[in-house]
Amino acid sequence: MDKFSLHSLLATDEPMTAVDWVVDAVIALGAFGFGCLQLTLAVNLLVPDEMLRRMLGIEAMVPTAYAIVAVGLTAAPLVLRRRFPWPTFVATLLIWVFFQAQVNSVSLSLIGPLVALFTLAYVRPRAEALGAGAAMAAVLVVVPTAATSATLASLTLVQNIAFVAATGFAGYALQVHQDYLRAAEERAEQAERTRESEAQRRVEAERVRIAREVHDITAHSLSAVSVQAAVAERLVDSDPAAAKEAIASVRATSKAALEDMRAMIGVLRTGSDVDAGASAGSGAQGAETMPTEGTERMADLAAYLRRANVECALDLDGYNRADVPAHIDVALFGIAREACTNIVRHAGATRAAITLRTVPGSATLDVSDDGCGFTYAPERVEGHGLEGMRERAHVLGGSFETARSAQGGFSVRVAIPLDVREALP
Repeated sequence: MDKFSLHSLLATDEPMTAVDWVVDAVIALGAFGFGCLQLTLAVNLLVPDEMLRRMLGIEAMVPTAYAIVAVGLTAAPLVLRRRFPWPTFVATLLIWVFFQAQVNSVSLSLIGPLVALFTLAYVRPRAEALGAGAAMAAVLVVVPTAATSATLASLTLVQNIAFVAATGFAGYALQVHQDYLRAAEERAEQAERTRESEAQRRVEAERVRIAREVHDITAHSLSAVSVQAAVAERLVDSDPAAAKEAIASVRATSKAALEDMRAMIGVLRTGSDVDAGASAGSGAQGAETMPTEGTERMADLAAYLRRANVECALDLDGYNRADVPAHIDVALFGIAREACTNIVRHAGATRAAITLRTVPGSATLDVSDDGCGFTYAPERVEGHGLEGMRERAHVLGGSFETARSAQGGFSVRVAIPLDVREALP
């Protein structure tokens, strides 16, 4: 056996605090008190009927000071039971063996070795616990008791062996129970980490998609700025009026592009541009290759629902697309698309309604259905895309609500301010 294995066998690496040492000292004192009490009551507890004791020739013995000291010596090593389980067990058992034949009593209390065996069975592997229990049972068989009769000696032996078996099993059972609790806690923590990681992955994937839409929106504006700037540069000497007009167009286009960027800048928080690719994985790559779409494609969503045997009512009469900034229009379409996907996949609906409105200061979207929907809970929305829709609305300073109707069905309501400078800090 190498040095490391010998150290692990003799001592545990579990740190001991001052409170732990005090607790073990109290347990040692309690074992000493119990052992002293057992010296006095052992005969009465083992054979409670006085007439039967007389018939068996059993006399109650009065413990001597020597016997009390012996009990104290068997309990004293218990102070070290958790730090040194094997040395404590061996020490208590050897002390008990030494004093057992010399004490004029029915049997010297086994409380010290039993507590040491319980601790060893709790902190050490099962094979070591079985070995310790078997060794202690063999010692009890070999070492005679100072009983006044053979009958009492046999009863005492059976009792002590039963105590050894029960103690070893109790220690091992407690170890198994603690291992089960630790494993359950680890599984719960792992599940929580996995859930949080999945939620973060989905949010980051949505941010990647929003960032792609920002790129598509602003790329057109910046391309126009580049063309108009080139025109102005070419005409600044030959046609100042046309150059001035081109510069005014540059100014208007760049202002619109800046407002779009300011609207979406919240999604580009620290780390999102670095981690989004890794978080979204291959699932985001397919979305990045798709062109950005706006509410001009709402009819396609209605057709998608109808192909899924869901009757769809599309109401766009109150929506003025010319008054809605491009990035908000794209966001509304993305939310509507995700809501329609949920209807087909999860709702089991037969009818749905999509309503777009522009009201003073904001654009609103309402997607409802008559299906069963799903039980909405914040900790379980990742799988249904609600977190992505909420992120998309909130990053634009808007509101996102879900509701169930008493008659059944589910609805998604979104309102996004048109003035980005007032909506976002």
